[in-house]
Amino acid sequence: MSFKYAIALTGGIATGKSSATIILSLYGFRFIDADKIAHKILDEQHLGIAEMFGKDLVLNNKVDRKKLGSIVFADSARRKALESLLHPLIYQEIEQQAHIEEQFQRPYIIDIPLFFEGGRYPIEKSLVVYTTREQQLQRLMQRDKYNQIEASNRIDSQMSIEEKRKKAIYVIDNSGDLRQLQHECERAKEAILKDFS
Repeated sequence: MSFKYAIALTGGIATGKSSATIILSLYGFRFIDADKIAHKILDEQHLGIAEMFGKDLVLNNKVDRKKLGSIVFADSARRKALESLLHPLIYQEIEQQAHIEEQFQRPYIIDIPLFFEGGRYPIEKSLVVYTTREQQLQRLMQRDKYNQIEASNRIDSQMSIEEKRKKAIYVIDNSGDLRQLQHECERAKEAILKDFS
């Protein structure tokens, strides 16, 4: 299947993708959220997770994502094992939802946090929400109450935000305030609509 009208939205952890998503959806863009899909599939695969990582990670058929995160972000081999279980199922679900969106023949956004790292999706256009690494670190520590080492581990498990910025077709700079973010989203919207007109 082709992702002809798709734009992959990515960035780093705590760069402000959620805030950008809210603004872009107000501009009429439709979204497919890979994280939501991943959370649903993670719980559906709770038996496999319990087998791979221990029964104490699963309670009432729900996976404790924070506990699982602290395991896989500290051990790349275990993270790869988890990805090989989940990613084919996530891809399949995204592909099904994208098939529906393609029929409207207008640009839509697929929020894929690890778009560049995974290299799985044949999507030509990408949109990166950017902020500096220092801002990522501060926001992540504040938001999720991680200490500096835990926050750094999570950030360092992804491609650097500077590298993602270079690879992107569109960039939303979220290193300023909310007003700047809105201006950046508007600029990205205009560029996207122009490219797809």
